[in-house]
Amino acid sequence: MNPIKQLAGQTAIYGLGTIVPRLLNYLLVPLYTRLLLREEYGVVTELYAYIAFFFVLLMYGMETTFFRFAEKDKEPNKVFSTSLVSIFTTSALFILLVVIFISPVADFLKYPEHKDYIILAAAIIGIDAFTAIQFAYLRYLKMPIKFSFVKIITVSVNVALNLYFILFCDVVYKNNPDSPWLILYNPEYKVGYIFVSNLIASLVSIFMLLPQLFHLKLRPSIKLLRKMLIYALPLLIVGVSGMINEVVDKIIFKYLAPVPAGVEDVNRYILSELGVYGANFKLAVLMTLFIQMFRYAAEPFFFAQAKEINAKQVYADVMKYFVIFGLLIFLGVTLFIDVFKYFIGPEHWVGLRIVPIVLLANLFLGIFYNLSVWYKLTDLTKFGAIIAVIGSIITITLNLLLVPKFSYLGASLGHLGCYLAMMIISYFWGRKYFPIPYDLRKIFSYSLLAFGLFVMSKLLISPEYPFKILLNGGLFIIFMGIVYYFEKKITYIKPS
Repeated sequence: MNPIKQLAGQTAIYGLGTIVPRLLNYLLVPLYTRLLLREEYGVVTELYAYIAFFFVLLMYGMETTFFRFAEKDKEPNKVFSTSLVSIFTTSALFILLVVIFISPVADFLKYPEHKDYIILAAAIIGIDAFTAIQFAYLRYLKMPIKFSFVKIITVSVNVALNLYFILFCDVVYKNNPDSPWLILYNPEYKVGYIFVSNLIASLVSIFMLLPQLFHLKLRPSIKLLRKMLIYALPLLIVGVSGMINEVVDKIIFKYLAPVPAGVEDVNRYILSELGVYGANFKLAVLMTLFIQMFRYAAEPFFFAQAKEINAKQVYADVMKYFVIFGLLIFLGVTLFIDVFKYFIGPEHWVGLRIVPIVLLANLFLGIFYNLSVWYKLTDLTKFGAIIAVIGSIITITLNLLLVPKFSYLGASLGHLGCYLAMMIISYFWGRKYFPIPYDLRKIFSYSLLAFGLFVMSKLLISPEYPFKILLNGGLFIIFMGIVYYFEKKITYIKPS
Protein backbone atom coordinates (compact mmCIF):
# COMPACT_ATOMS: atom_id res chain seq x y z
CA MET A 1 0.00 0.00 0.00
CA ASN A 2 1.05 3.58 -0.62
CA PRO A 3 2.77 4.45 2.70
CA ILE A 4 1.24 7.93 2.73
CA LYS A 5 -2.26 6.45 2.40
CA GLN A 6 -1.38 3.81 4.99
CA LEU A 7 -0.31 6.51 7.46
CA ALA A 8 -3.43 8.54 6.66
CA GLY A 9 -5.63 5.50 7.29
CA GLN A 10 -3.99 4.69 10.60
CA THR A 11 -4.10 8.36 11.56
CA ALA A 12 -7.84 8.37 10.89
CA ILE A 13 -8.43 5.26 13.02
CA TYR A 14 -6.26 6.50 15.84
CA GLY A 15 -8.16 9.73 15.46
CA LEU A 16 -11.23 7.89 16.75
CA GLY A 17 -9.29 7.24 19.91
CA THR A 18 -7.89 10.75 20.03
CA ILE A 19 -10.31 13.12 18.35
CA VAL A 20 -13.52 11.60 19.68
CA PRO A 21 -12.33 11.56 23.32
CA ARG A 22 -10.83 15.02 22.98
CA LEU A 23 -13.99 16.32 21.38
CA LEU A 24 -16.02 14.80 24.20
CA ASN A 25 -13.72 16.52 26.67
CA TYR A 26 -13.94 19.65 24.55
CA LEU A 27 -17.70 19.65 25.13
CA LEU A 28 -16.92 20.24 28.78
CA VAL A 29 -15.29 23.59 27.99
CA PRO A 30 -18.61 25.37 27.36
CA LEU A 31 -19.85 23.79 30.58
CA TYR A 32 -16.88 24.89 32.67
CA THR A 33 -16.71 28.39 31.20
CA ARG A 34 -20.39 29.00 31.85
CA LEU A 35 -21.05 27.27 35.17
CA LEU A 36 -17.73 27.89 36.89
CA LEU A 37 -16.47 31.28 37.93
CA ARG A 38 -13.53 32.54 35.89
CA GLU A 39 -11.22 32.09 38.87
CA GLU A 40 -12.51 28.54 39.40
CA TYR A 41 -11.68 27.70 35.81
CA GLY A 42 -8.29 29.26 36.50
CA VAL A 43 -7.74 26.63 39.21
CA VAL A 44 -8.66 23.87 36.74
CA THR A 45 -6.30 25.33 34.15
CA GLU A 46 -3.40 25.51 36.59
CA LEU A 47 -3.76 22.06 38.14
CA TYR A 48 -4.18 20.35 34.79
CA ALA A 49 -0.96 22.05 33.72
CA TYR A 50 0.74 20.31 36.65
CA ILE A 51 -0.93 17.02 35.69
CA ALA A 52 0.39 17.30 32.12
CA PHE A 53 3.90 18.13 33.32
CA PHE A 54 4.22 15.31 35.85
CA PHE A 55 2.62 12.80 33.49
CA VAL A 56 5.49 13.35 31.06
CA LEU A 57 7.96 13.12 33.93
CA LEU A 58 6.54 9.75 35.01
CA MET A 59 6.63 8.41 31.45
CA TYR A 60 10.35 9.36 31.13
CA GLY A 61 10.40 8.70 27.39
CA MET A 62 9.28 5.06 27.71
CA GLU A 63 6.75 5.20 24.87
CA THR A 64 9.29 6.03 22.17
CA THR A 65 11.88 3.80 23.87
CA PHE A 66 9.45 0.88 23.78
CA PHE A 67 8.86 1.31 20.03
CA ARG A 68 12.58 1.56 19.33
CA PHE A 69 13.58 -1.53 21.33
CA ALA A 70 10.59 -3.59 20.23
CA GLU A 71 11.69 -3.10 16.61
CA LYS A 72 15.39 -3.40 17.37
CA ASP A 73 15.51 -6.40 19.73
CA LYS A 74 12.63 -8.34 18.14
CA GLU A 75 11.36 -9.31 21.61
CA PRO A 76 8.32 -7.06 22.08
CA ASN A 77 6.89 -9.00 25.04
CA LYS A 78 10.14 -8.73 26.96
CA VAL A 79 10.46 -5.03 26.14
CA PHE A 80 6.84 -4.37 27.10
CA SER A 81 7.18 -6.28 30.39
CA THR A 82 10.26 -4.29 31.32
CA SER A 83 8.56 -0.99 30.46
CA LEU A 84 5.38 -1.92 32.31
CA VAL A 85 7.08 -2.93 35.57
CA SER A 86 9.28 0.15 35.49
CA ILE A 87 6.37 2.54 34.95
CA PHE A 88 4.23 0.83 37.59
CA THR A 89 7.00 1.10 40.19
CA THR A 90 7.73 4.76 39.62
CA SER A 91 4.04 5.71 39.41
CA ALA A 92 3.20 3.99 42.70
CA LEU A 93 6.19 5.65 44.36
CA PHE A 94 5.12 9.06 43.06
CA ILE A 95 1.59 8.76 44.47
CA LEU A 96 2.96 7.57 47.82
CA LEU A 97 5.40 10.50 48.11
CA VAL A 98 2.68 13.05 47.31
CA VAL A 99 0.43 11.59 50.01
CA ILE A 100 3.26 11.57 52.58
CA PHE A 101 4.33 15.16 51.85
CA ILE A 102 0.91 16.58 51.02
CA SER A 103 1.05 19.47 53.50
CA PRO A 104 4.26 21.12 52.24
CA VAL A 105 3.25 20.42 48.63
CA ALA A 106 -0.16 22.06 49.13
CA ASP A 107 1.45 25.08 50.83
CA PHE A 108 3.97 25.45 48.01
CA LEU A 109 1.23 25.37 45.37
CA LYS A 110 -0.88 27.80 47.45
CA TYR A 111 -3.74 25.34 47.91
CA PRO A 112 -3.50 24.65 51.66
CA GLU A 113 -7.28 24.33 51.95
CA HIS A 114 -7.58 21.93 49.02
CA LYS A 115 -5.07 19.16 49.64
CA ASP A 116 -7.61 16.76 48.22
CA TYR A 117 -7.28 18.39 44.79
CA ILE A 118 -3.56 17.60 44.80
CA ILE A 119 -3.97 14.00 45.95
CA LEU A 120 -6.60 13.41 43.27
CA ALA A 121 -4.32 14.95 40.66
CA ALA A 122 -1.39 12.74 41.76
CA ALA A 123 -3.54 9.61 41.50
CA ILE A 124 -4.67 10.62 38.01
CA ILE A 125 -1.06 11.13 36.92
CA GLY A 126 0.15 7.78 38.24
CA ILE A 127 -2.73 5.76 36.81
CA ASP A 128 -2.58 7.45 33.42
CA ALA A 129 1.17 6.83 33.17
CA PHE A 130 0.61 3.12 33.89
CA THR A 131 -2.09 2.84 31.23
CA ALA A 132 -0.17 4.92 28.68
CA ILE A 133 2.48 2.24 28.21
CA GLN A 134 -0.31 -0.30 27.67
CA PHE A 135 -1.82 1.93 25.00
CA ALA A 136 1.63 2.09 23.39
CA TYR A 137 1.63 -1.72 23.25
CA LEU A 138 -1.70 -1.65 21.43
CA ARG A 139 -0.22 0.77 18.93
CA TYR A 140 2.76 -1.52 18.40
CA LEU A 141 0.45 -4.47 17.80
CA LYS A 142 -1.44 -2.31 15.29
CA MET A 143 -4.72 -2.60 17.20
CA PRO A 144 -6.13 0.90 16.64
CA ILE A 145 -9.75 -0.24 17.02
CA LYS A 146 -9.22 -1.58 20.54
CA PHE A 147 -7.07 1.44 21.32
CA SER A 148 -9.83 3.78 20.20
CA PHE A 149 -12.60 1.82 21.93
CA VAL A 150 -10.93 1.94 25.36
CA LYS A 151 -10.07 5.61 24.94
CA ILE A 152 -13.62 6.54 23.95
CA ILE A 153 -15.23 4.58 26.82
CA THR A 154 -12.82 6.09 29.34
CA VAL A 155 -13.47 9.64 28.26
CA SER A 156 -17.22 9.01 27.98
CA VAL A 157 -17.26 8.03 31.65
CA ASN A 158 -15.36 11.21 32.51
CA VAL A 159 -17.74 13.39 30.52
CA ALA A 160 -20.84 11.67 31.93
CA LEU A 161 -19.66 12.18 35.51
CA ASN A 162 -18.84 15.82 34.79
CA LEU A 163 -22.28 16.37 33.34
CA TYR A 164 -23.81 14.75 36.41
CA PHE A 165 -21.87 16.71 39.03
CA ILE A 166 -21.35 20.07 37.28
CA LEU A 167 -24.62 20.39 35.34
CA PHE A 168 -27.31 17.97 36.50
CA CYS A 169 -26.70 18.26 40.25
CA ASP A 170 -26.35 22.03 39.98
CA VAL A 171 -29.76 22.32 38.30
CA VAL A 172 -31.42 19.89 40.74
CA TYR A 173 -29.86 21.64 43.76
CA LYS A 174 -31.26 25.01 42.71
CA ASN A 175 -34.77 23.57 42.30
CA ASN A 176 -34.90 20.81 44.91
CA PRO A 177 -31.97 20.81 47.37
CA ASP A 178 -33.41 17.79 49.22
CA SER A 179 -33.49 15.54 46.15
CA PRO A 180 -32.05 12.00 46.65
CA TRP A 181 -29.98 12.60 43.49
CA LEU A 182 -27.81 14.94 45.56
CA ILE A 183 -26.69 12.42 48.16
CA LEU A 184 -23.07 12.68 46.95
CA TYR A 185 -23.22 16.33 45.97
CA ASN A 186 -21.68 19.37 47.67
CA PRO A 187 -22.39 22.64 45.81
CA GLU A 188 -19.14 24.12 47.15
CA TYR A 189 -17.02 21.33 45.64
CA LYS A 190 -17.52 21.90 41.91
CA VAL A 191 -13.82 22.06 41.04
CA GLY A 192 -13.13 18.93 43.09
CA TYR A 193 -15.74 16.94 41.16
CA ILE A 194 -13.79 17.58 37.95
CA PHE A 195 -10.82 15.68 39.38
CA VAL A 196 -13.01 13.00 40.98
CA SER A 197 -14.62 12.34 37.59
CA ASN A 198 -11.22 12.10 35.90
CA LEU A 199 -9.90 9.68 38.52
CA ILE A 200 -12.90 7.34 38.19
CA ALA A 201 -12.50 7.38 34.39
CA SER A 202 -8.79 6.52 34.73
CA LEU A 203 -9.70 3.55 36.94
CA VAL A 204 -12.16 2.38 34.27
CA SER A 205 -9.31 2.49 31.76
CA ILE A 206 -7.17 0.22 33.94
CA PHE A 207 -10.07 -2.24 34.31
CA MET A 208 -10.61 -2.43 30.53
CA LEU A 209 -6.92 -3.06 29.86
CA LEU A 210 -6.49 -5.77 32.51
CA PRO A 211 -7.32 -8.68 30.13
CA GLN A 212 -4.32 -7.64 28.05
CA LEU A 213 -2.05 -8.16 31.07
CA PHE A 214 -3.60 -11.50 32.07
CA HIS A 215 -2.55 -13.01 28.74
CA LEU A 216 0.99 -11.70 29.03
CA LYS A 217 3.91 -13.49 30.62
CA LEU A 218 5.84 -10.79 32.45
CA ARG A 219 9.53 -11.07 31.59
CA PRO A 220 11.16 -7.88 32.88
CA SER A 221 14.89 -7.60 32.44
CA ILE A 222 17.13 -5.38 34.55
CA LYS A 223 19.83 -5.52 31.87
CA LEU A 224 17.38 -4.45 29.19
CA LEU A 225 15.97 -1.74 31.46
CA ARG A 226 19.43 -0.18 31.82
CA LYS A 227 19.77 0.01 28.04
CA MET A 228 16.28 1.44 27.69
CA LEU A 229 16.86 4.07 30.35
CA ILE A 230 20.10 5.18 28.67
CA TYR A 231 18.19 5.60 25.41
CA ALA A 232 15.25 7.24 27.19
CA LEU A 233 17.22 9.78 29.24
CA PRO A 234 17.57 12.30 26.39
CA LEU A 235 13.90 11.66 25.54
CA LEU A 236 12.99 12.41 29.15
CA ILE A 237 14.78 15.72 28.83
CA VAL A 238 12.94 16.29 25.57
CA GLY A 239 9.62 15.41 27.15
CA VAL A 240 10.07 17.48 30.29
CA SER A 241 11.42 20.42 28.32
CA GLY A 242 8.56 20.06 25.87
CA MET A 243 6.06 20.08 28.68
CA ILE A 244 7.75 23.14 30.16
CA ASN A 245 7.17 24.77 26.79
CA GLU A 246 3.56 23.64 26.85
CA VAL A 247 2.40 24.37 30.41
CA VAL A 248 4.98 26.41 32.34
CA ASP A 249 3.18 29.63 31.38
CA LYS A 250 0.05 28.41 33.18
CA ILE A 251 2.09 27.32 36.19
CA ILE A 252 4.05 30.55 36.69
CA PHE A 253 1.32 32.88 35.41
CA LYS A 254 0.03 33.79 38.86
CA TYR A 255 3.52 34.83 39.92
CA LEU A 256 4.08 37.12 36.91
CA ALA A 257 0.73 38.51 35.73
CA PRO A 258 0.23 42.27 36.06
CA VAL A 259 -2.47 43.41 38.48
CA PRO A 260 -4.24 46.77 37.93
CA ALA A 261 -4.19 49.27 40.76
CA GLY A 262 -7.15 49.05 43.09
CA VAL A 263 -7.73 45.30 42.80
CA GLU A 264 -8.55 44.04 46.28
CA ASP A 265 -8.40 40.26 45.82
CA VAL A 266 -5.20 39.81 43.82
CA ASN A 267 -5.22 36.02 43.79
CA ARG A 268 -8.81 35.88 42.55
CA TYR A 269 -8.07 38.42 39.80
CA ILE A 270 -5.01 36.51 38.57
CA LEU A 271 -6.84 33.18 38.57
CA SER A 272 -9.63 34.88 36.63
CA GLU A 273 -7.13 36.05 33.99
CA LEU A 274 -5.65 32.55 33.91
CA GLY A 275 -9.16 31.20 33.34
CA VAL A 276 -9.56 33.47 30.31
CA TYR A 277 -6.20 32.35 28.96
CA GLY A 278 -7.01 28.67 29.49
CA ALA A 279 -10.43 28.98 27.83
CA ASN A 280 -9.08 30.69 24.71
CA PHE A 281 -6.16 28.27 24.55
CA LYS A 282 -8.80 25.54 24.18
CA LEU A 283 -10.05 27.17 20.96
CA ALA A 284 -6.87 25.92 19.31
CA VAL A 285 -7.94 22.37 20.16
CA LEU A 286 -8.46 21.30 16.51
CA MET A 287 -4.77 21.86 15.80
CA THR A 288 -3.83 20.05 19.00
CA LEU A 289 -6.08 17.13 18.10
CA PHE A 290 -4.63 16.85 14.62
CA ILE A 291 -1.07 16.85 15.96
CA GLN A 292 -1.90 14.29 18.65
CA MET A 293 -3.61 11.81 16.33
CA PHE A 294 -0.80 12.24 13.81
CA ARG A 295 1.85 11.49 16.46
CA TYR A 296 0.09 8.31 17.57
CA ALA A 297 0.19 6.94 14.04
CA ALA A 298 3.43 8.53 12.83
CA GLU A 299 5.91 7.43 15.49
CA PRO A 300 5.67 3.65 14.87
CA PHE A 301 5.19 4.40 11.15
CA PHE A 302 8.45 6.35 10.92
CA PHE A 303 10.45 3.56 12.59
CA ALA A 304 8.90 0.87 10.40
CA GLN A 305 9.33 2.95 7.22
CA ALA A 306 13.06 3.41 7.91
CA LYS A 307 13.68 -0.03 6.39
CA GLU A 308 12.37 1.05 2.98
CA ILE A 309 14.62 2.37 0.24
CA ASN A 310 12.36 5.38 -0.37
CA ALA A 311 12.01 6.29 3.32
CA LYS A 312 13.34 9.84 3.05
CA GLN A 313 11.02 10.74 0.20
CA VAL A 314 8.08 9.38 2.19
CA TYR A 315 9.11 11.53 5.18
CA ALA A 316 9.26 14.56 2.89
CA ASP A 317 5.78 13.87 1.50
CA VAL A 318 4.39 13.37 5.00
CA MET A 319 5.74 16.77 6.03
CA LYS A 320 4.15 18.52 3.05
CA TYR A 321 0.71 17.07 3.63
CA PHE A 322 0.97 17.65 7.36
CA VAL A 323 1.59 21.36 6.73
CA ILE A 324 -1.30 21.53 4.27
CA PHE A 325 -3.78 20.08 6.78
CA GLY A 326 -2.33 22.25 9.53
CA LEU A 327 -2.89 25.36 7.45
CA LEU A 328 -6.45 24.27 6.71
CA ILE A 329 -7.10 24.07 10.44
CA PHE A 330 -5.47 27.46 11.03
CA LEU A 331 -7.65 29.11 8.41
CA GLY A 332 -10.77 27.20 9.41
CA VAL A 333 -10.59 28.39 13.02
CA THR A 334 -9.38 31.96 12.43
CA LEU A 335 -11.72 32.75 9.53
CA PHE A 336 -14.71 31.38 11.42
CA ILE A 337 -13.73 32.54 14.89
CA ASP A 338 -17.17 34.16 15.29
CA VAL A 339 -18.58 30.63 15.28
CA PHE A 340 -15.88 28.88 17.29
CA LYS A 341 -15.98 31.48 20.07
CA TYR A 342 -19.35 30.14 21.25
CA PHE A 343 -17.59 27.08 22.60
CA ILE A 344 -16.47 29.20 25.54
CA GLY A 345 -18.48 31.46 27.79
CA PRO A 346 -19.01 35.08 26.62
CA GLU A 347 -17.07 36.48 29.57
CA HIS A 348 -13.95 34.77 28.18
CA TRP A 349 -14.18 36.38 24.73
CA VAL A 350 -11.88 39.19 25.80
CA GLY A 351 -9.00 36.81 25.08
CA LEU A 352 -9.89 35.84 21.49
CA ARG A 353 -6.94 37.77 20.08
CA ILE A 354 -4.53 35.04 21.25
CA VAL A 355 -6.22 32.26 19.27
CA PRO A 356 -4.35 32.80 15.94
CA ILE A 357 -1.06 33.00 17.87
CA VAL A 358 -1.70 29.72 19.67
CA LEU A 359 -2.79 27.99 16.46
CA LEU A 360 0.35 29.08 14.66
CA ALA A 361 2.53 28.05 17.60
CA ASN A 362 0.96 24.58 17.61
CA LEU A 363 1.50 24.27 13.87
CA PHE A 364 5.20 24.98 14.37
CA LEU A 365 5.22 22.35 17.12
CA GLY A 366 3.68 19.81 14.76
CA ILE A 367 6.32 20.56 12.13
CA PHE A 368 8.99 20.06 14.79
CA TYR A 369 7.53 16.62 15.56
CA ASN A 370 7.86 15.77 11.87
CA LEU A 371 11.43 17.01 11.79
CA SER A 372 12.35 15.01 14.90
CA VAL A 373 12.52 11.84 12.81
CA TRP A 374 16.19 12.58 12.03
CA TYR A 375 17.50 12.28 15.59
CA LYS A 376 15.22 9.39 16.54
CA LEU A 377 16.22 7.19 13.61
CA THR A 378 19.92 7.93 13.99
CA ASP A 379 19.84 7.41 17.79
CA LEU A 380 21.07 10.99 18.22
CA THR A 381 18.38 11.73 20.79
CA LYS A 382 20.80 13.97 22.66
CA PHE A 383 20.21 16.60 19.96
CA GLY A 384 16.48 16.40 20.58
CA ALA A 385 17.20 17.03 24.24
CA ILE A 386 19.38 20.04 23.43
CA ILE A 387 16.70 21.54 21.17
CA ALA A 388 14.01 21.00 23.79
CA VAL A 389 16.17 22.60 26.50
CA ILE A 390 16.81 25.60 24.25
CA GLY A 391 13.05 25.83 23.74
CA SER A 392 12.47 25.75 27.49
CA ILE A 393 14.96 28.54 28.04
CA ILE A 394 13.24 30.61 25.35
CA THR A 395 9.79 29.88 26.83
CA ILE A 396 10.76 30.83 30.37
CA THR A 397 12.67 33.91 29.22
CA LEU A 398 9.82 35.19 27.04
CA ASN A 399 7.30 34.58 29.81
CA LEU A 400 9.45 36.46 32.31
CA LEU A 401 9.76 39.37 29.88
CA LEU A 402 6.29 39.47 28.31
CA VAL A 403 3.75 38.24 30.87
CA PRO A 404 4.38 41.12 33.35
CA LYS A 405 3.69 43.57 30.49
CA PHE A 406 1.07 41.85 28.35
CA SER A 407 -0.51 39.22 30.65
CA TYR A 408 -1.77 36.15 28.74
CA LEU A 409 -0.96 37.75 25.37
CA GLY A 410 2.68 37.62 26.41
CA ALA A 411 2.28 33.97 27.41
CA SER A 412 0.90 33.06 23.98
CA LEU A 413 3.77 34.91 22.28
CA GLY A 414 6.13 32.87 24.43
CA HIS A 415 4.69 29.70 22.87
CA LEU A 416 5.08 31.10 19.38
CA GLY A 417 8.70 32.16 19.86
CA CYS A 418 9.66 28.86 21.46
CA TYR A 419 8.22 26.55 18.80
CA LEU A 420 9.44 28.71 15.93
CA ALA A 421 12.99 28.52 17.28
CA MET A 422 12.81 24.76 17.88
CA MET A 423 11.49 24.17 14.37
CA ILE A 424 14.28 26.18 12.74
CA ILE A 425 17.07 24.63 14.82
CA SER A 426 15.83 21.07 14.22
CA TYR A 427 15.58 21.65 10.48
CA PHE A 428 19.15 22.85 10.07
CA TRP A 429 20.66 20.17 12.32
CA GLY A 430 18.61 17.55 10.50
CA ARG A 431 20.07 18.67 7.17
CA LYS A 432 23.54 17.92 8.54
CA TYR A 433 22.94 14.49 10.09
CA PHE A 434 19.97 13.02 8.20
CA PRO A 435 19.06 15.19 5.18
CA ILE A 436 15.49 14.77 3.94
CA PRO A 437 14.36 16.35 0.64
CA TYR A 438 11.49 18.42 2.02
CA ASP A 439 9.52 20.31 -0.64
CA LEU A 440 10.25 23.74 0.86
CA ARG A 441 8.99 25.59 -2.21
CA LYS A 442 5.46 24.25 -1.85
CA ILE A 443 5.48 24.39 1.94
CA PHE A 444 6.45 28.07 1.93
CA SER A 445 4.07 28.87 -0.92
CA TYR A 446 1.07 27.31 0.80
CA SER A 447 2.03 28.96 4.09
CA LEU A 448 2.31 32.41 2.54
CA LEU A 449 -1.01 31.89 0.78
CA ALA A 450 -2.76 30.90 4.03
CA PHE A 451 -1.31 33.78 6.04
CA GLY A 452 -2.06 36.19 3.21
CA LEU A 453 -5.71 35.14 3.19
CA PHE A 454 -5.84 35.47 6.98
CA VAL A 455 -4.42 39.01 6.85
CA MET A 456 -6.76 39.89 3.99
CA SER A 457 -9.72 38.82 6.11
CA LYS A 458 -8.59 40.93 9.05
CA LEU A 459 -7.88 44.04 6.98
CA LEU A 460 -10.68 44.02 4.43
CA ILE A 461 -13.65 42.33 6.11
CA SER A 462 -15.22 44.41 8.85
CA PRO A 463 -16.57 42.55 11.92
CA GLU A 464 -19.91 44.33 11.37
CA TYR A 465 -20.19 43.24 7.75
CA PRO A 466 -23.38 41.11 7.40
CA PHE A 467 -21.81 38.61 5.01
CA LYS A 468 -18.53 38.22 6.89
CA ILE A 469 -18.82 34.44 7.27
CA LEU A 470 -19.65 34.00 3.57
CA LEU A 471 -16.68 36.12 2.52
CA ASN A 472 -14.35 34.24 4.84
CA GLY A 473 -15.79 31.01 3.49
CA GLY A 474 -14.81 32.19 0.02
CA LEU A 475 -11.24 32.77 1.18
CA PHE A 476 -11.15 29.28 2.69
CA ILE A 477 -12.41 27.75 -0.57
CA ILE A 478 -9.77 29.67 -2.52
CA PHE A 479 -7.04 28.09 -0.40
CA MET A 480 -8.47 24.58 -0.78
CA GLY A 481 -8.92 25.05 -4.53
CA ILE A 482 -5.35 26.19 -5.11
CA VAL A 483 -3.92 23.35 -3.01
CA TYR A 484 -6.11 20.78 -4.74
CA TYR A 485 -4.99 22.04 -8.15
CA PHE A 486 -1.32 21.46 -7.34
CA GLU A 487 -1.83 18.26 -5.32
CA LYS A 488 -4.20 16.24 -7.48
CA LYS A 489 -2.07 13.12 -7.28
CA ILE A 490 -0.11 11.71 -4.35
CA THR A 491 3.14 10.45 -5.81
CA TYR A 492 5.94 8.60 -4.14
CA ILE A 493 8.86 6.41 -5.10
CA LYS A 494 7.87 2.77 -4.97
CA PRO A 495 10.27 0.41 -3.23
CA SER A 496 12.40 -1.58 -5.65
